[in-house]
Amino acid sequence: MDFLTLLPDFSTMTSQVFIGLSRAMILFMVAVGLTVSIGVLRVINFANGTFYMLGAFTAWSIAMWVGGTAGFWVALLVAPLVVSVLGLVVEAGLLRRLYNRPRLLQLLLTYAVVLLFNDITKIIWGVDFKTIEVPLKGFVTLFSNVSLPSYNLILLASGPLVAFGLWFFTNHTMVGKITRATATDREMVDALGINSKKIFAIVFMLSCYLAGLGGALIAPTTNIVVGMGITILVNAVLVVVVGGLGNIWGTFLASIIFGVGESFGLLIAPRFAIVFPFAIATVLLILRPTGIMKSVW
Repeated sequence: MDFLTLLPDFSTMTSQVFIGLSRAMILFMVAVGLTVSIGVLRVINFANGTFYMLGAFTAWSIAMWVGGTAGFWVALLVAPLVVSVLGLVVEAGLLRRLYNRPRLLQLLLTYAVVLLFNDITKIIWGVDFKTIEVPLKGFVTLFSNVSLPSYNLILLASGPLVAFGLWFFTNHTMVGKITRATATDREMVDALGINSKKIFAIVFMLSCYLAGLGGALIAPTTNIVVGMGITILVNAVLVVVVGGLGNIWGTFLASIIFGVGESFGLLIAPRFAIVFPFAIATVLLILRPTGIMKSVW
């Protein structure tokens, strides 16, 4: 048997690339929030995946309350804001007390937040999965034989927009420059009379907002269930390490590699698809132990 006959045709492979890119943009939302949190706060926020889950559930509630196609677009605007406010409560009430404590305590706290919000989610929304109707129907023809769901165009556009927005924020705004300075030397920032606690709160809210945005965006394309943030958190941690700590574009590139790699894994060997992200991370870290791009914080 000719080996080439076993390979998918061009249209199938191209479709998988675009599907993988769509998934990669959602992974990027969670991963870039995590890398900002680690880079500035020096905290590995295990709860970031939970805020992603809360973004999806909150979007579902708002979409059901408003109703119709407009419900999702309202949810897309409001749900990430709700999640970011909830993140501020967690940061001010719990995490702020542990910034100067051992890393193990920070990990235990964020893991406890995961367990807490999983139980709260069960109480509020129950254990049954939820679904949101896709706001954009139909397909878009990209090439002669390649079609993509119209909504995926929104996902494809969201990643670059967020990446560019974060780059502009960190490099061309006063708050962003202060954030970078705080990550480098918090004591000096405090000595200059800048309240680093406010900066930390802003960064944590931004991290939660991005996770909530990812959850709201993915909601129409998947079942919304309790615990849905665990898998994406594991992949997000890998992306942060592989991309380079604090490097937005490194995180973006690593997300694309992971998303497309996992997509082809599902196509080629569905039973072993879960292994592909870890295999990709292993190979990339062997080749580039410090990450694809240089750490900036």
